[in-house]
Amino acid sequence: MNFTTKTQSILFRNLNVLICLIWSKFLNHALSVLRCLSWSKRINLFFVLFSLSLCFLTSSAFSQEKASSNVVWNTQSLNSSASMPVGGGDIGLNLWVENGNVYLYLSKSSTFDENNTLLKLGRVKLKLSPNPFQGKSFKQELILKDGYAQISGSDGKLNAKINVWVDVFNPVIHLDIKSSQNVITEASYESWRFEDRITKGKENNQNSYKWAPRGIVKTFKDEIAFKNNTVQFYHQNKAETVFDITVKQQGLDDRKAELFNPLKNMIFGGTMQGDNLFPAGNNEGIYLSTPFKAWTLKSKKPSRSNHITIALHTVKTSSISDWEKQLTSLKINNNHKASIKWWNDYFEKSFIYINSKDESANQSAKNYQLFRYMLGCNAFGKYPTKFNGGLFTFDPQLTDTALKYTPDFRNWGGGTHTAQNQRLVYWPMLKSGDFEMMKPQFDFYLNLLKNAEIRTQSAWGHNGASFTEQLENFGLPNQAEYGWKRPADFNKGMEYNAWLEYQWDTVLEFCMMILETERYNGNNIEKYLPLIESSLAFFKEHYTYLAKQRGAKVLDADGHLVLYPGSGAETYKMAYNATSTIAALKTVLERLLEHPNLAEKQKSEWETMLKTIPPISFRTFYGRTTIAPAKLWERINNTESPQLYPVYPWGIYGIGKPGLDTAINTFKYDTDVLKFRSYIGWKQDNIFAARLGLTEDAAKLTTAKLKDSGRRFPAFWGPGFDWTPDHNWGGSGMIGLQEMLMQVDGKKIYLYPAWPKEWDVHFKLYAPYQTTVEGQLKNGKLIDLKVWPESRRADVINMIK
Repeated sequence: MNFTTKTQSILFRNLNVLICLIWSKFLNHALSVLRCLSWSKRINLFFVLFSLSLCFLTSSAFSQEKASSNVVWNTQSLNSSASMPVGGGDIGLNLWVENGNVYLYLSKSSTFDENNTLLKLGRVKLKLSPNPFQGKSFKQELILKDGYAQISGSDGKLNAKINVWVDVFNPVIHLDIKSSQNVITEASYESWRFEDRITKGKENNQNSYKWAPRGIVKTFKDEIAFKNNTVQFYHQNKAETVFDITVKQQGLDDRKAELFNPLKNMIFGGTMQGDNLFPAGNNEGIYLSTPFKAWTLKSKKPSRSNHITIALHTVKTSSISDWEKQLTSLKINNNHKASIKWWNDYFEKSFIYINSKDESANQSAKNYQLFRYMLGCNAFGKYPTKFNGGLFTFDPQLTDTALKYTPDFRNWGGGTHTAQNQRLVYWPMLKSGDFEMMKPQFDFYLNLLKNAEIRTQSAWGHNGASFTEQLENFGLPNQAEYGWKRPADFNKGMEYNAWLEYQWDTVLEFCMMILETERYNGNNIEKYLPLIESSLAFFKEHYTYLAKQRGAKVLDADGHLVLYPGSGAETYKMAYNATSTIAALKTVLERLLEHPNLAEKQKSEWETMLKTIPPISFRTFYGRTTIAPAKLWERINNTESPQLYPVYPWGIYGIGKPGLDTAINTFKYDTDVLKFRSYIGWKQDNIFAARLGLTEDAAKLTTAKLKDSGRRFPAFWGPGFDWTPDHNWGGSGMIGLQEMLMQVDGKKIYLYPAWPKEWDVHFKLYAPYQTTVEGQLKNGKLIDLKVWPESRRADVINMIK
């Protein structure tokens, strides 16, 4: 929390105290009046006072959180790391004011180049002359519930205000400028891709070549020019991309024509224009360590208002003229009201407000809301929000001083999908009711299904979709992680990689999310059933195939599949019957069997497979039984705790379920779990604690995770293990706070299962069977509960005693 919001919080708290004093004096006076009235009038006045008091008590506790939800800065920023996220639809902006100039980085979903870097679409610099932002008065504010930012400043008698917003329903950025005097407006489109750039060393971590480039790797230049009174810019992918190199590497050239290729014929870019703005030439410069070239539009004459729009468009076509026609046909709607309404509805749909003497608790709720805003900026993206920065990365040297690369850089790649991380971005959307925002993540896998099945058939000759970790957006393993220096006889379906080998089960979490959207929201998931079934079939087919390679029997003595070799996340390698895989298969199969439209033949097939899933293994610490990460394993390679995955996400153990003591023992006594415990990045310990009802641990870990980031924008966490802003850090924080408040088991809804009594809270979350729960806790008492539909109220169990 910055100085301004801390001051606001203190002011609101003091104001609350003042109002309480005034209200108590009013009540004392009213009670003295009561004595002078008849009994009927006394009763009427008493009910009026009672109703007013109740309204006061239930609203005042949460007024400060609602009032202080905006982020307000009263000084300008030093650089792009002190930027503010603004966005909508599938566009993200980093907005900041530096030395009196307004800057915006432009990002959009699915802007993948030849190397699979998720490219930014440039930077815009806005300058007003005379400049109102050179004076002593300055304010930049994210107006959270309305989804836009406002910049205001004054210098003497000159003052100006700029509203920066993105049309949620059309890919258009708006800058509305108003000033008290006539000013000249200059809008410059700045690009570091004005020429080809060779990327070397760690800079290739931004693309799919990583540490193993095949020859020289270039980020190719964009085409940028004045066109009429606009600046037009675009990137068109070359004919050969990293897709072609990966297909050849993995021995799939004979199936290439069948494979889904998202990089082919990709064109993305946009146009910038403004009222009364005309081309004013080019200039060059350096921002931090990156040279750039600028194309400037300048107002022909001074004015008190201006409106600048930047329209962005992405399409798969081989024709630039097709892209241009579609770009010019975009609807540019200057009416901001529709987008404001969308954001208002978004924040009314779900929320968590905390009012506590523990400032870290209040901070957690505020940052929960801020991060949810960042997720909402890609609500309608074609591609899922990336865990390693989303749409809001900034100059990399401001995260790591050694990385003096362009703003296109992000660690762990652009088009590379790391499911262990991605899942934490999307799980919290169930309880926040953001079901439509999950579709891009589900469609990502659905689009890759055929490719995953083809690679399985090619490598092993059996059915099923094999989705690896470090998966490209065309469904094949990342070529660097797959390995170029492989033994000649090493199976071509395998990644030659100590971290990722035999890790197939991460897709099952997304299969479960799909099934949960049906249970939570009644979504029609028929089109995704082939994805779920093929992902399950791979395990049956592949471990039967491997058993036959070893001997005559395909099942063990108890009729179970032998899940070897396997992997307990990236940590317990060469595992025999990994607990995370067993819990995933068991839970997804059981949920799939509940699907009402499953054909009898399919149902019989999956019931048979369910019987072959082996049981979870156990081990002991200090005489206490705990969940083991696997039956056996060869080595430990990372610091995850998959022995607790049966707690979360799979829900086999938890509150009100058998074996809760065993799961708690695992959390408290397993020496690996204790050694790996942390709140940083993708760590899930806060979630495990909440699911187990361990209130003190859950509160400590969740508030540590959701505390202010240390950067100017409170929710720009990271880099953690990944990059800044770290979205799986924020996502795991959201999940933890939700699970502390509300957990579900079948039709049961547990309220406050791991919630500190002293944290007053007002929340609205979603539960299965199209249920919404809104509750208020004050002074350890549930003072208001609303459940829709009302029939589900009987399923609510209040855990606060």
